[in-house]
Amino acid sequence: MRTRTRWRSWTRWPTLPGKVLVAPKAHVEDVVSGFSDDGYVRVMQAVRRVALAVEEVLAPERVYLLSLGSLQGNPHVHWHVAALQPGTPYEQQQFHALMAEHGVAEVEPAETARIAAELRRRLA
Repeated sequence: MRTRTRWRSWTRWPTLPGKVLVAPKAHVEDVVSGFSDDGYVRVMQAVRRVALAVEEVLAPERVYLLSLGSLQGNPHVHWHVAALQPGTPYEQQQFHALMAEHGVAEVEPAETARIAAELRRRLA
């Protein structure tokens, strides 16, 4: 199976500015066995490419890469690429920074559009 990948420069309720979702175009439910060896390498290369663009555009302290979801909800394999803003206190980093229960990023639509445009430009 040839694995093509798409990415989105936004999520509906991002917890960090510039959070990006990367997903294969084909429906895949298992993050490991759902891919051929070659397909897995290609999708991870796409995730890395997006993460590098996020690093260039947002200059974060750290870029988080997560594959979340389950067969009970949101079964389509996808990766979250999230940039931790420099200066974020340690107790607000890692899982805390990624959970909507702790609030979502308050980013103006114009800033979100600017970030998305810059990511697209770097990924073109």
